[in-house]
Amino acid sequence: MLSHLNTFFPRQSNFRIQYNFSKMFCFQCEQTMDGKGCTVKGKCGKSAEVSALQDLLVAQLKHLNSIVHHAKENDVKPVTTYSDHFNLEGLFATLTNVNFDEKRFQKYLEKGEKLIEFYLKNGGEKLKSVLHENGIQTADFSYSKPLKDLIKTGKEYQLDLTEEKRPVIFTKELIMYGLKGGAAYLDHARLLGYEDTSLYHYLSESLQKLSLPVSEFTLESLLEFALQTGNWNLSCMELLNRANTESYGHPEITTVSTTPVDGKCILVSGHDLRDLKLLLEQTEGKGVNVYTHGEMLPGNAYPELKKYSHLKGNYGGAWQDQVKEFSKFPGPILMTTNCLIPPPKNYSKRVFTRSSVGFSNLKHIENDDFSEIIKMAKKQKGFKNTKKLALKDIIVGFGMNQTLALADLIIDAVKEGAIKHFFLIGGCDGAEKERNYFEKLAEKTPKDTVILTLACGKYRFNKKDLGVIEFKGNKIPRVLDVGQCNDAYSAIQIALALANAFDTDVNSLPLSFAVSWFEQKAVSILLTLLHLGIKNIFLGPALPAFLEPSVLDVLVKLFGIRPIGDVDEDLKLMLKK
Repeated sequence: MLSHLNTFFPRQSNFRIQYNFSKMFCFQCEQTMDGKGCTVKGKCGKSAEVSALQDLLVAQLKHLNSIVHHAKENDVKPVTTYSDHFNLEGLFATLTNVNFDEKRFQKYLEKGEKLIEFYLKNGGEKLKSVLHENGIQTADFSYSKPLKDLIKTGKEYQLDLTEEKRPVIFTKELIMYGLKGGAAYLDHARLLGYEDTSLYHYLSESLQKLSLPVSEFTLESLLEFALQTGNWNLSCMELLNRANTESYGHPEITTVSTTPVDGKCILVSGHDLRDLKLLLEQTEGKGVNVYTHGEMLPGNAYPELKKYSHLKGNYGGAWQDQVKEFSKFPGPILMTTNCLIPPPKNYSKRVFTRSSVGFSNLKHIENDDFSEIIKMAKKQKGFKNTKKLALKDIIVGFGMNQTLALADLIIDAVKEGAIKHFFLIGGCDGAEKERNYFEKLAEKTPKDTVILTLACGKYRFNKKDLGVIEFKGNKIPRVLDVGQCNDAYSAIQIALALANAFDTDVNSLPLSFAVSWFEQKAVSILLTLLHLGIKNIFLGPALPAFLEPSVLDVLVKLFGIRPIGDVDEDLKLMLKK
């Protein structure tokens, strides 16, 4: 598929950024320092010590899966799914704004070492011999040392930024971040009882492959690998979509209140619908109301969740405003996944974490028992005197099934000129002022166009009155909220259905993509879009620091990917389709 890529590779890169660091290096998210990398402390709030432990955990996962790879090739029995589950847990913990707890990473490393020892014991001398031949360590591991020694060892696994190696090293990181995002989706599906061994196998083999030295790769082979990872992530999102919809029903068009009501309350943030369901079950009839926050907003549209009368709506907006919003919320907060900002003391005692989320001074809920957070909610003041409030509602629930049920109406509206263009404006939100671009773009889209949106980027405009399109007695909302970031799967299926209806491909539709990215799940979605051949994506607020210019040059020439610029000029380009 990419055999012609070498035509586009520049002979010499003009990439001359100087990386000076001694404490840490991380550039896996959009907010990385100066667009280069965090070298003293992560802008996300993680310490250099946590960064080192994350680097060591990723190195351990590569080590483990190299052993698993050769164990499978040599028919070592048993090959256990425990390592597959550990891959998900470990990678998820290293996502941006998930886990800041040094001791939790120490436990992950101890667990990983036990899995390595399990395979070595079962493989015997035959497996050890094969591993030695391939240069894979079988003794004297560095994973069960005291914490300070683990941190010191982790610093040895910082990226090698030797200039001539950067294009390959950076592209390997692009793939790793795509794997992290897909692993998060697989972990959500696993907790609902949905698993696919073929997807686990791809992840394991990919981690093994990424353990190989730079000399084993070409840019061409790595870009092929990246697109394959995009295809894998499409299947990960499909599995999670099936898990969510079969567990909770297909999302329905729902008006969500953002006006709180008097009473005791708990706020649920993150992405995990299972945790929301468990909390609703355990708070039913106990006089405690539940509110969603951030990426949990779409939970209000699922039939098996919205049926609970004490799910009262949504409070607040995107993750970056949580310090202000959590400070004012009059009850405890449940953080189910990212994005957690290190909490200040004024509310840290009210924050509880789940699954892969961790912070050293926060209470972590194990074994699906929410009694402690419910007990705290009853002791907090809760909302009072809310009758005077009248905040704007939000309409959600335009997932794949709901939107495709309206397909005939939408297709007729396009054919008769009532809808002239579609935009997908969504993705991660963040604090940078450059993200105002997406708000302004939504506001400036013509009145005869429709916006599909998803993930927390929607908060830039989902309370604005952008109107409706009146057609044959129907009112089609101009903003269709497809759901969470993983519901990019739904958005893709909607686009494919439209393309099929008009007997064309997605790139030929009057459809433009403006994608805001922040962390690794957005990277996995971007790789999926590229795998599908989606072209002319406007990406912002800044291009990833790990896209080395020679690689970016290829993506620009093959896919027309471009950074966001002036809103008016970009809008003109989009409307030319």
